[in-house]
Formats: sequence, C-alpha cells, structure tokens
Amino acid sequence: MARKKVQKIKLPKAFRAKSKLGKAPGAINYVGGRKEQLTKISLLEYTNDSLKTQYPRPLKLKESISNEMTSFCNVVGLAQENIIDGIGKSFNFNNLLLEDVVDTFQRPKIEEFDDHVFGVFKMLYLNQEDLLVVEHMAMVLIEGTVLVFQETEEDVFDGVLNRIEQKFGRIRSRGADYLFFALLDAIVDHYYIVLDEVKDKLELLEEEVYNKPSEETAKRIQLIKKEILRIRKWIFPVKDLVNRLIESEHQLISKDTKLFLKDTLDHCIEINEDLTLYREMSTSLMEMYMTSVSNKMNEVMKVLTVIAAIFIPLTFLAGIYGMNFEYIPELHYQNGYFVLWGVFIAIGIGLLILFKKKGWL
Repeated sequence: MARKKVQKIKLPKAFRAKSKLGKAPGAINYVGGRKEQLTKISLLEYTNDSLKTQYPRPLKLKESISNEMTSFCNVVGLAQENIIDGIGKSFNFNNLLLEDVVDTFQRPKIEEFDDHVFGVFKMLYLNQEDLLVVEHMAMVLIEGTVLVFQETEEDVFDGVLNRIEQKFGRIRSRGADYLFFALLDAIVDHYYIVLDEVKDKLELLEEEVYNKPSEETAKRIQLIKKEILRIRKWIFPVKDLVNRLIESEHQLISKDTKLFLKDTLDHCIEINEDLTLYREMSTSLMEMYMTSVSNKMNEVMKVLTVIAAIFIPLTFLAGIYGMNFEYIPELHYQNGYFVLWGVFIAIGIGLLILFKKKGWL
C-alpha cells in the first residue's frame, strides 16, 4: 500500500506542560498536533480458516469482538477524547492508562495489569520526502485481542496485515500474544530503515568534511546530531521493555511467544549499538570539521608566513637604500638599480628553494 504524504508536526515549546497544567492525574486530555484526525475503528478477526473485517461503533466495540477468534482492533485518531474514554470504560481500563494513550509525548513503557498488558511505543518511518515521522501508538493485549491506538492511518503494519490476509506464515495459527509480538517486531524492524537513512547521511557528510567542508556542512552535522538524539529518545528504552516482556510471568504471554520476543530483543540490542555508534560518529564529524577548518587556516597562515619571510630581507635592503643620506655606498654605481633587483630576486628564489627543502611548502 502506497504511503500518503505525511505533514511534519511542529509543536510550540512547553506544549505538553501547558496542555497538562491544572489537570488531575488520569485526565484524558489529548496532547499532540493532530487534532483534526477523527477517530476511526477497524476490527480484523481471524482463525486458521476464516477472516472477517468490520467497522464497529466505539461504544459497541467490546460487544463486536468474538471470543472464538483472534482480534486485531485498530483505533486511529486520538483527538476525540470522549470516544477514547468510551472505549476505555467498555474495557474497564484505568484512566491513567488512557492518559498515556492520548499523550503523544509519553515515553515508551510497558505496564502489566491483572487482565491485560499495556505498552506505549513510537513508530518511526520515512515519508515520501524522506523526512523522519514519529508517530505515537499504544497497544493493549487482552485475552484473544490486541487493541491498537495510533494517531494516523499511516503505520508500519502492512506486512503483518498481509500475512494475516494471505494466511501467510504462523500468525493465523497463534494467539493474540503472538499478534502483539508481530506488531512490536514490525515497529522494531522499521527502526532499521530509519537508521540506514541516518547512516547514509553520516557517510555523505563524512565525504563532504574530507573534501569540501563549509558552514553549511557544520549546520547539517548539527541537524543530524539532533535527529540522532531524538531517535535515541524513542528507540533506546524499547530494549528494556522487550526484555521485561520476556521475563514477565503474565498469563497472557506464552512461553512460545517469549522465544520470538528474544529475537526482537537481539534486534533491539543491535539497534541500540548502532545508535551509540552513530551518535559518536556525529560527534567525531564535528571534530573533523573543526580540524579541517583549522588545517585550512594553518595552510593559509603558512603561505602568508612564507611570503612575509621572503619580503623581510627585501624590505630590509630596500629600507637601507631608501635612506636620504648623500654618501651611501653604491649609490652612484651606474647599474646599481639593476644589481639590487638581481639581489632581491636571488634572495627570493633562494628562500623559496630553502623552504621547499625544509618541507614548509
């Protein structure tokens, strides 16, 4: 499925703090920049042999879920707080959980409750202009159901949906906990795509720093450093969250699914190592840029110093013969002017040869 153009959302400073100011803990207050996105619900249910899709009303969502099928319920759009509240009440979710669902600044987390497991993650992907898009999403694992809340219709779950629709692989034969894993694994896999783009940018900047650094190069290095820190903020905690799911004793997560989660954990470890490496590379690039600029300045100063060193003895001789004394030796020589020029040229050439032999040029 082709991706639509995604607008990059820019929020004013302290947006989150101002939005939450004076609100009680657990208040369902959407914090984000996509207030125009209406809430839509789709329900995909499947077994080994059957598959059906429906679009239930928010208040009828729980009643629409079949107890005999594995259900993937996707709630798109978080700005309509009353609908999110209604869904939460129908499933008896804690208000603190719903507060995290609609808070797009919430860091990735995992929380376990008696009858469900709740997770907050960030989907990172590139839009058509190769700009980084960070989308807030939350997942709730219930008996036989995975409930997903996300900001927009754009997501990274196309591969999972294709596997379900085409009865491809093991996903149709396993339960909701495996679906939870598959969605989480899709999120982690797309981190690789984002990091590959970061790597390409760093390599291009590295060549530019070596060959032809400019002020624009320094600005781009600073931008990539900020982007890496931003990515790290959302990706780095995921490793610990996956590890927590593996070590969990919750009845909704089977031992078989934990084996697959270990593979996701390996990916997270590799991604975190790459992030650390890219962060160091961006810092090194700035140091290389400053060194390159300094070296260029040194080259300029060396040339100027050589020129000054050549003209020092010439200036000295010119100063002597420029004095206004009547009885200066050689003053009345017929070819004195040309001899002096010959001395000047000889000194200049001699100094250039000397500097060349010394390796100063």
